[in-house]
Amino acid sequence: MSHTTDTRTDAAVTRWRRRLRAFREETSTAALVTVGTMTVALLASLVGFLLASPLTALPFAVFLLAAGVGWIRHQGLTARVVTFAMTVSTVLILLLITAFIAVESIPVIRYGTATAFGVPVPGLRLFTETRWDAVSEPIRYSMVPMIHGTVMVTAIATAVAAPLGVAAALFLSEIAPGPVREFVKPGVEILAGIPSIVYGFIGFTILSPWASDQFRTTGQGSYLFVGIVVGLMALPTVVSVAEDALSSVPESMKSGSLAMGTTDWQTMTSITLPAAFSGVSAAVLLGVGRAIGETMAATVMLRGVPQLTKPLYNVFYGQETLTSLIANNYGNAHGLQMDALFLAGVILFITVLAISIGSQYIEWRMHRKLGGEL
Repeated sequence: MSHTTDTRTDAAVTRWRRRLRAFREETSTAALVTVGTMTVALLASLVGFLLASPLTALPFAVFLLAAGVGWIRHQGLTARVVTFAMTVSTVLILLLITAFIAVESIPVIRYGTATAFGVPVPGLRLFTETRWDAVSEPIRYSMVPMIHGTVMVTAIATAVAAPLGVAAALFLSEIAPGPVREFVKPGVEILAGIPSIVYGFIGFTILSPWASDQFRTTGQGSYLFVGIVVGLMALPTVVSVAEDALSSVPESMKSGSLAMGTTDWQTMTSITLPAAFSGVSAAVLLGVGRAIGETMAATVMLRGVPQLTKPLYNVFYGQETLTSLIANNYGNAHGLQMDALFLAGVILFITVLAISIGSQYIEWRMHRKLGGEL
């Protein structure tokens, strides 16, 4: 026993010595100089990019050269520095994009200042009026009609994608035979890669004329059929992600439930779905996010008129969404109208961010519940 303990101790000491030797080699003077050169060159490239300098390529070339030398001579340390730099760059790029669209929307927010209870509130008029008129005086930029259209399309798309997607995921994960699953799952994932303009073109040429004839509407374009098309577009994403979540539930949990005498359906509803609820909810929220951000299908199928439908719950007419507003107007917009389009982007960003935070909160709650902390 003592000999075994001594052997383990010697092996541990040997491992620590190797790690210490590797650390000393990685942090040698040459390695630190290489890493320092990479860091300074990358920062200089970032500054040059932000200043739109034509010399930006020079420090970036130095960074690539230093990274190549470091990868050959000090691979471990260089790999850690490069991966850290890429992570920081990703976060920084997202923050810069966010800051850019927020700053660009400030002029129209100031223009839309209105008074509430004697206090000036920037941007209040953009969300209290319902008129969008970029031509005649006084110019009005209201986000209300587009927010209404986005909510209508998203609600209909979620009503289509959520139940169908979860049901299809349950079938593939728990019911379908192996050969069927192996054939259908890749097909569903392929459908997710079809460009949205294809769905929009099918909706415009087939669904919209049929709906116009059947419901005797004036012109084409309705929130109902745009929502159905967008829901079908989001369906493969919901099915794929939800099926992965359901398949990750341990088989021992399902077998234990079946051993207690429950049916397959009872096991799916009482064990599989609750255990995979965070993943399933994430799948639905991903579908909702795609519905909110869908551009081409809505642009092709809707009328492109920034006004409310009458009555508000009328789904057989469709006017405009936030994304179609940007797609229809960015080519000719300038001044405050361009700033208003940036404001539409800010609203979309905040909405998707709120959905993401909500999905994280749901996942946290389910982890606590399944862990017995509630």
